[in-house]
Amino acid sequence: MTDEFDFYSVDPATSAKERREIRALLGSCGLDYEEHIQVFVVCRAAGRLVACAGLESNIVKCCAIDPDLRGGALSLTLLSEVVHLAYERGHSHLFLYTRPENVSFFQGCGFYALAEVPGYVTLMENTPVGIRSYCDRLRALRPPGLRPDARIGGVVINANPFTLGHQYLVKLAAAQCDWLHLFVVSEDVSFVSYRDRYALVEEGVRGIERLTLHHGSQYMVSRATFPDYFFKEKGVVGDCCTAIDLLLFRNHIAPALGITHRFVGTEPFCETTRKYNADMKFWLQGAGSTAPAVTVIEEARTRAGGTPISASEVRRLLRSRDLDRIRALVPAPTFELLREKYLSKILPFAPDPLGHGGEPDVLAHRALAAGM
Repeated sequence: MTDEFDFYSVDPATSAKERREIRALLGSCGLDYEEHIQVFVVCRAAGRLVACAGLESNIVKCCAIDPDLRGGALSLTLLSEVVHLAYERGHSHLFLYTRPENVSFFQGCGFYALAEVPGYVTLMENTPVGIRSYCDRLRALRPPGLRPDARIGGVVINANPFTLGHQYLVKLAAAQCDWLHLFVVSEDVSFVSYRDRYALVEEGVRGIERLTLHHGSQYMVSRATFPDYFFKEKGVVGDCCTAIDLLLFRNHIAPALGITHRFVGTEPFCETTRKYNADMKFWLQGAGSTAPAVTVIEEARTRAGGTPISASEVRRLLRSRDLDRIRALVPAPTFELLREKYLSKILPFAPDPLGHGGEPDVLAHRALAAGM
């Protein structure tokens, strides 16, 4: 706190008045209010809200300062306050989204650029060695003895839950590559826990040759790189969010492992995943990066009874308690886990009161939000 400015933290979920004022300040600065921010640092001068910065876990978002007060010490103090609050909440590794024209300011505050969509947004982190250390660890896992022109594949799955469709894609990709790197998304906000998802994938790909199974990271399909993936009720995935995630893969992760091809299944049900697949071809294969292009191979999903197998369909059937149909879509370990652990946790199917049409992932996330 200074004599002129009063800083304090606000839980936007419990204070409608503060939330309205934050929303108004963000709007005056051309920024949208993000519903999933858990806490804001706000600053008042003579009782008037003049600055705010939000935290969603370890991601700094929605930083805004009254235009009349920019350029002074307020910006640095605001960022220091939100970084201190993040440390108090147990987050030392921070990410930050900003506009490219503000990158130099945040660099002066100890943040380093990770990926940028020119003219739109830049993702930064508060360490100069974060992504480099992660890629060094990946590089150490490169299999020895591969030819320089080897075809190295990459697959990234959430496996919520792991299905016969995932297993089919991995086998298909492995058969087409000299080596395949398989990543399991580690962000633990899906209906099936990360620990269970990873264990199911590990069991499901056992015996597939020339394959390395990797834990995911915050640099891949996470809240930091791709927040909309986990909050699909927005209906449309932001172009910038998919671009950031895919540029991190192309510029850092793929070169570390020598990945030349990325495999993905076609998506018949989920709009978010379908758009991500389409964006993948643009950002991994096209312009916008000096890193080598990664060829995208989109494989048609395998089917059961004429219906494409997908994790979202399995979750829909789980809400309907249709175990007979689920059995045909998933490996035996997945079926047993769903029946024994997750069937009792899921909400029964019900009309969507907010008019989202009962899209499966929306209800699943709502169940999670309700502590399910």
